[in-house]
Amino acid sequence: MSSLLNIGLTGLNASQAQLNTTSHNITNAATLGYHRQAVSQAARDPQGLGGAFFGTGTMVSGVTRAYSQLLENQVMNADSRRADYAAYNQYISQVDNVLADADTGLTPALNEFFAAMQSVSSNPTNVAARQALISSGETLTARFRTLDARVSEIAQGVQGEIGATLGSINSYAEAIAELNQRIAVSQANVGGAAASDLLDQRQQAIAELNQLVKVSTVTARDGSLSVFIGSGQNLVMGSRAKELLIGDKLDENGRPMVLIRSAGNEATPIAETLLSGGALGGLLAVRRDGLEPAQRSLGLLAATMATAFNEQHELGVDLNGRLGSAFFDFAPVRVDPAGTVSASINPEQLAGLTGSDYALSYDGTRYVMTDIGTGEQQAVTPAVGGTLQYKGLNLEGLDGLVAGNRVFIYPTRFAAGSIEMAISDPRTVAAAAPVVSAAAASNSGTARITDIRIASSEGMANTSGVPVFNPAALTFTEASGVFTLQVSPAGEYSFVGGDTYTPVSESAGKIFTLQNSAGFSYEFKLSGVPAVTGDGFSLSANTTGIADNRNAALLGALQTDKLMFGGGTTGNTPTATLNNAYAQLVAKIGSKTREVQAGERTQTSLLEQAQAARDSVSAVNLDEEAANLVRFQQSYQAAGRVMSVAQRLFDEMLSIGR
Repeated sequence: MSSLLNIGLTGLNASQAQLNTTSHNITNAATLGYHRQAVSQAARDPQGLGGAFFGTGTMVSGVTRAYSQLLENQVMNADSRRADYAAYNQYISQVDNVLADADTGLTPALNEFFAAMQSVSSNPTNVAARQALISSGETLTARFRTLDARVSEIAQGVQGEIGATLGSINSYAEAIAELNQRIAVSQANVGGAAASDLLDQRQQAIAELNQLVKVSTVTARDGSLSVFIGSGQNLVMGSRAKELLIGDKLDENGRPMVLIRSAGNEATPIAETLLSGGALGGLLAVRRDGLEPAQRSLGLLAATMATAFNEQHELGVDLNGRLGSAFFDFAPVRVDPAGTVSASINPEQLAGLTGSDYALSYDGTRYVMTDIGTGEQQAVTPAVGGTLQYKGLNLEGLDGLVAGNRVFIYPTRFAAGSIEMAISDPRTVAAAAPVVSAAAASNSGTARITDIRIASSEGMANTSGVPVFNPAALTFTEASGVFTLQVSPAGEYSFVGGDTYTPVSESAGKIFTLQNSAGFSYEFKLSGVPAVTGDGFSLSANTTGIADNRNAALLGALQTDKLMFGGGTTGNTPTATLNNAYAQLVAKIGSKTREVQAGERTQTSLLEQAQAARDSVSAVNLDEEAANLVRFQQSYQAAGRVMSVAQRLFDEMLSIGR
């Protein structure tokens, strides 16, 4: 009877274990990261009696959790990508809203400014129109600064979020390291089986860490996990966790570097490329590929517009009869560290500006320019004296670098945030041209001079800024239908690029360039047919600047002139207007925003599918557990009935013995 009693007892114990586990499943159905547990049973070794083997009951061989590493990895991969896209979208959509807004974007202010410029061109003597131009210029520069400040504000928010994310990563790393130790101890105490609930807690911590940064794991013999983040950087090894933090030093982009530190060791920088995936990967990516390029593009637009406008404005004459001054001010090209190398924008190669930041290094034998954003490198050769022209920049002082030196060059990054008006007096708007032409009274031909355009005003003005130079007198000689232009004073003026004119083939007009010995030069267009005898023209200084809109027209034309994004063999042939360039920036940011939003939706869908597949294996089904509860209750009652029968039989045998 003892064997029957023991069999019933084993069944009772097994049913009790099943009921406990089922109850545990039911009560943890809503617990995050919980995996359904099941009791594993096995028949006890049989006992041989009378040539046959009789069973001795059942035993509980363990409690296992429903877990699929493959399905868990699929969930983690989808969740990491979703979190990456979500973090990226949170901030890039803000930039998109700022730049693309029909009211607060740059396009309305830019159009308003050039409309005011056209008003000045239409009525150059109207002081009110000039004042409106200055007011719209102030609006335009304020809009540049506002947009730059807003992008900087978003960037600061990203930087703060990065710091908070690193703090959360450190907390999860410490929790995983502690759970590793507890799991290793529990596994050692029970002969190799780790507590399922501890495994669930660790898995949930890893899943939540994976939302912050992409995670991969390797399991050790003692049950602990080594955790690697991003592209393979070790974060947790057994019971030891490393720490991620923001350092005080800046990288070549001017960003605080991410450092990693293990216990007792000095913190070392870690490349951003190693921290991919999750919210941290998205934050680093949007800062690197979204915010900084947007800010540099705004700076490029501001620097190009201001430089081109200033160059043309300085070639004009204001209502005081003085040569124009700078219309806009903005921050000069920054070089870090300052001192040896200096840099400035080259107005003659303005289209060569790219908006990129550069690192210039010297190893003792060659100079290398590295585009910080793309990593593209190009060997450069300075001219004698250490000067170099490179992508819209004039660099000086390169011969002062010693082997191992490196400087960082920021051509336009700070232009949008610093641009402002340089003039405030409407009379100083240089709407007129400094050179006027006059035909001789004796002219009898059809020749005429138009489209006078100043190429350089250097050396033209005296100390008060009024253009002063001797008039240039033009006369003609003719041979076989070819006219040769004569200029006097001959020692002071000379033609650049030819002095002949053939009306038969060039009657529509030919451009001539006159160079003055003082340094200034200007172009004019000759058309028609001159008479050799008596025809002549004079080109003299415009000392009043009244009722002259020629420079204003050229300033207004800058709106539709191609100034940016150099192409061609030299890279200095402009291909885009200011409006085109801003539209490209808005389109680029908008396209990236749509791409990220679509990626987030896709990854959310994939995550839901992966979670459904995992939950079909690991999640608690309350209906199933309720059925199991009834089944194991009946099993418990049946095992108790076996023991009751054994007891009754034992009592009967005792009564027979009496």
